[in-house]
Amino acid sequence: MKQLAMEVKDHLEHKILPFWMNLKDEQNGGFYGEVDYSLQIEKEADKGGIATARFLWTFSSAYRVTNNEKYFEYADHLYAFLRDKLYDRTHKGIYWLVDFRGEPKDTRKHVYAQSFAIYALSEYYRVSQSQEALDLAMEIYHLIEEKGYDKENQAYMEEFDRAWHPVDNEMLSENGVIAEITMNTHIHVLEAYTNLYKASPNQDLKQRLHDLLQVHYKKIYDEQTKFLGVFFDKEWRSLVDMKSFGHDIEASWLMDETVKTINVDDPNYDKMILDIAYNIADYAMREDGSLINEQVNGEYDYTRIWWVQAEAMVGFLNAYQHTDDLKFEQLIIKLWDYIKQNIVDNRENGEWYWSIEANGKPTERSVGEPWKTSYHNSRFCLEFIERVLV
Repeated sequence: MKQLAMEVKDHLEHKILPFWMNLKDEQNGGFYGEVDYSLQIEKEADKGGIATARFLWTFSSAYRVTNNEKYFEYADHLYAFLRDKLYDRTHKGIYWLVDFRGEPKDTRKHVYAQSFAIYALSEYYRVSQSQEALDLAMEIYHLIEEKGYDKENQAYMEEFDRAWHPVDNEMLSENGVIAEITMNTHIHVLEAYTNLYKASPNQDLKQRLHDLLQVHYKKIYDEQTKFLGVFFDKEWRSLVDMKSFGHDIEASWLMDETVKTINVDDPNYDKMILDIAYNIADYAMREDGSLINEQVNGEYDYTRIWWVQAEAMVGFLNAYQHTDDLKFEQLIIKLWDYIKQNIVDNRENGEWYWSIEANGKPTERSVGEPWKTSYHNSRFCLEFIERVLV
């Protein structure tokens, strides 16, 4: 495993991060908003709030783990853009989208996006000790709790207009439903609050994390099937028969990170975390070493999406470290081989393809855009470095 982790570290430092560093917009701030499938940088593409937060998290974390000063310079650059252009000083919170100059374009507020701002700002604080950044993270945390949390049904709400009036959840719904509650938002609120607790532990935040773990265990996780529900109405009733394999394996290690961070001793959580990992390993991994995307109403989607493979690497490493089960070690080795041979874009100046179609060909989709950034695959690499090499 150590040799694999060293290979992953080299891949991060010489393949992934240089690709994104090439997108630094010196004139308008932040990173350029799109790299199309032909690897052409679209310098006037819109810049996403989620994307900017994910970039900020990546370079802050890369500096924290590697101590390479050049990554901190990029983190500084991204922090300034998030603070000055993406944060709404009138109504608070970060915008969904700004144009290439940093002017507001899509001013809706989404709890999912706010969570990534917290995740990024808390990570930036961990390396910079910037009180301003921590204050902004705490402000968004209190905003989510005030505007975005429904105490009656213990659920985080989804989408709002600029002034924080609830609207239909267009951005995180699919399959013909408008979901009032999503698993996706909840796992990323958990992720964000956990990192905020690492940056600035306090009792209120610790209690929210305990509550969130309970919600995941009691309302999102199905103990019978070992899958997580995806879309719910406001009463936590499932809206579609859907299994999202990448989100499940991602959630397993994110929940474990929370358990470790706030030092929870609960065998129910421990069992859930490992049951999810075993379930995905047995149900959705393919002979070629890859993890397929999802299953909806019994129909499989065999697309191999970049972030799904990255999260599986971490999820299986986490399970292996808990169990020493060689099954997980073999899954990691095969999956890394699949990633190198298929997902990694070996064209000059390439990074990772968005996905590989069921026929084995890369999806001709932009390789950098508001939903595809440095976060998932950089994090997989950083987790391997921290867990195996450090």
